[in-house]
Amino acid sequence: MSNLPEDWKLFQGDNRKPHDAIVSLPDAPPWRPFGRDPNPGVSRRKRRGETFQAQPEEIEMVNAALYLRRPLLITGKPGTGKSSLAYAVAQELKLGEVLYWPITTRTTLKDGLYTYDAIGRLQEVKQSEARGDYTEDPQKIADYITLGPLGTALLESPAPRVLIIDEIDKSDIDLPNDLLTIFEEGRFEIPELARLEKDSDDSNQKPDQIEVKVRTAYIDEAETTYTEKKVKLRGGRITCQEFPLVILTSNGERDFPPAFLRRCLRLNMRDPDRVQLERIIKAHLEHCNLSDIEVSELIDSFLKRRDKGREQLSTDQLLNALFMIIRQRDWVGDEKESLLDHLLAPLDRLLEVKPKERASEPKNK
Repeated sequence: MSNLPEDWKLFQGDNRKPHDAIVSLPDAPPWRPFGRDPNPGVSRRKRRGETFQAQPEEIEMVNAALYLRRPLLITGKPGTGKSSLAYAVAQELKLGEVLYWPITTRTTLKDGLYTYDAIGRLQEVKQSEARGDYTEDPQKIADYITLGPLGTALLESPAPRVLIIDEIDKSDIDLPNDLLTIFEEGRFEIPELARLEKDSDDSNQKPDQIEVKVRTAYIDEAETTYTEKKVKLRGGRITCQEFPLVILTSNGERDFPPAFLRRCLRLNMRDPDRVQLERIIKAHLEHCNLSDIEVSELIDSFLKRRDKGREQLSTDQLLNALFMIIRQRDWVGDEKESLLDHLLAPLDRLLEVKPKERASEPKNK
């Protein structure tokens, strides 16, 4: 007798003998491209840009940010496409890799500008002194410096670079204020390199002629910006030639100081309506038949719960649900309804789970 499951569930959880049902696991959803490329995180975010469906006010504010050289602060519910907008802009305007800076409560301005491995540099100096071959070389210091996403975005470039500062509302209270000078001046200095001016003994070489190479935050080999994985710096100073397109995302969990808001353009992303939802679904699920009654009813239910029921639901929850039901599996009893309840659980409340009997077990009389 075979131990393979007969329905869509690969895992049965009934203590049966180990089996090989995992070999029948279908391809992953197109928005979860693990195993198909060396950079799944980057590719996943890029695909969101490729399938993003922009609304008129979003198009207007992106263009305003480009013209005015101002950061764009975007608020909206989770899953409305705040980050995806940046990838859509970068793809259409051929602006290269989107630099990504995720924010936590511990993030500081320096984290976004650059990092310096002082311990690694100290160990190298001690080893060189022990061997007796230590020399004062600016490049040896630069080898331990890596520009962060914000620092890389400010590098000279004939076209704006694109930077996402993700979930700025999770930052320490000081970070928005610390960003003000950067947003206004578009430049910063790396002290570990700038101090070479004072330490230089070569009277024939001016401090700003001391040139070194440092690593940048670019990691996507498929983009043209990967050629700037390492760049030359003079004097430890970075000044942008074109102010980057900076998109700051916020879930609206906190207020920002007026001085910070004055320096940003603001956009509130609204939930997509049915027409936009259908465009998003077709972009992600090419073989999804929107006229299918089951699909149409699921979209109707999603919109009713989100708009009239005021439940906090995200578009990717709907995509997950559609991906499961359009596979034409044989459902047993009410397992489809139960699965959809879990996949479309409101994000702003705990999921209430009622115990269910196994479909294969007889009900107690």
